[in-house]
Amino acid sequence: MFTQTKWDEEGYPIRDPDSTTCVGAIETAGEFGKRLYVEAWKRGWERPETKVVLGDGAEWIRNLAGRHSPGAIRISDLYRARQRLWEVARKLHPNDEARRKRWIMVRQNRLDKGRIEKPALALRSIQTTNPEVAEKLRTLAEYFERNAERMRYPKFRSQHLFVGLGAIETGCKTVIGSRLKQSGILPTVRKLLGGAPAGLICTSYVAHPPPGKAQEWKGVRPASCVGSAPGRVRRPSK
Repeated sequence: MFTQTKWDEEGYPIRDPDSTTCVGAIETAGEFGKRLYVEAWKRGWERPETKVVLGDGAEWIRNLAGRHSPGAIRISDLYRARQRLWEVARKLHPNDEARRKRWIMVRQNRLDKGRIEKPALALRSIQTTNPEVAEKLRTLAEYFERNAERMRYPKFRSQHLFVGLGAIETGCKTVIGSRLKQSGILPTVRKLLGGAPAGLICTSYVAHPPPGKAQEWKGVRPASCVGSAPGRVRRPSK
């Protein structure tokens, strides 16, 4: 978890130094939700004026946010959404880089501007006889429709909030790489993790101090704000 009380001259948020903590375990999403909830309250979840749940759009993260942080602002990771657009673009134009870049440029521009309904409609209007591509288009359109209100990125940026999970993913990699993949870990756990943190998903919390209280927070490890989280563990494929 980490806090954010400042932003740079261009308005981009700055994570508070030495405010990061990570929690994780090989457990179900429900169990992890309780773990993260306890950690947040230990760090003073009630103190900040603004709280944000930042996730990748997964249903289990939305459910945990609704259960444990009903008053928080919810944001779906912009860079994960861009990645999903690129995955579809590669399926649509596998051998034509120029068309692929033109296609992604228009959709990504709308995504960045928070105009989520247009990309969703555009995806549903594409006709294809390839069942794999059709499934990709349907899945991505539904992803945009479900998370539309969590993708109003200009609105979130105007509030100087994070819109990406980069810092949280780094925390996940550190925890997994330094703790759960070392020698001595049970073979089953090592197989579950494999070469990458399969079955692990990140979610985060961000907060600003109340008006006029930033100085009081200076030099203190402010409570609450951001967390990195594993999700439900999937069984390894045979």
